[in-house]
Amino acid sequence: MPSSASPNPSPVAGDSPDPVALVSAEQSLAALACERLGPMVARSHISLGEATVEVAASHTLAAAEVLRDAPGLEFDTLIDLCGVDYQTYKDGRYEGPRFAVVTHLLSVACNQRLRLRVFCPDDDLPLVPSLTSIWPAAGWYEREAFDLFGIVFEGHEDLRRILTDYGFAGHPFRKDFPLSGYVEMRYDPEQRRVIYQPVTIEPRDITPRVIREEQYGRT
Repeated sequence: MPSSASPNPSPVAGDSPDPVALVSAEQSLAALACERLGPMVARSHISLGEATVEVAASHTLAAAEVLRDAPGLEFDTLIDLCGVDYQTYKDGRYEGPRFAVVTHLLSVACNQRLRLRVFCPDDDLPLVPSLTSIWPAAGWYEREAFDLFGIVFEGHEDLRRILTDYGFAGHPFRKDFPLSGYVEMRYDPEQRRVIYQPVTIEPRDITPRVIREEQYGRT
């Protein structure tokens, strides 16, 4: 009696996806993205199960349009955008641009995801084009990256802080930002208003005991 079971049964809830198939799919996506983007691609690789494509800041908008509109890519949705500070990456052995903007894209039509990374060419004034003209959802994400990392998005129509206070000094997600910050806020009863003043918290040693040197603190 012939079996009614399919030779290639569809996966059911709880089944783990084939990691080989996933890697193959991401490699195919990366290859297709590189083909569509051409010389705009500086580097591509598979990281954490997703294809990553890196382009220069000068190619950001052109590359974004291709990723959104090209058949087989069709990344119509921006699901996340964040800044990255590589200052202490690889325990300081990293040599390259300090700041980058990483964007995560989703194609609903093709059911696929892609990571787009753009490095800021100038460490002193990190600046990249805004993606709001391609994906309007980038607006608040770019404000967050500006607020926390100090990355400037050229062309953003309302680039201002979104998480920190109006009088906040510095950008708290930068690796060289002090844990206690630069200023503190308190209510002054004499002036009857909230004022800012230099931080009065004394720096404390927060080196974990498990990694302290043998003669730590004895000199």
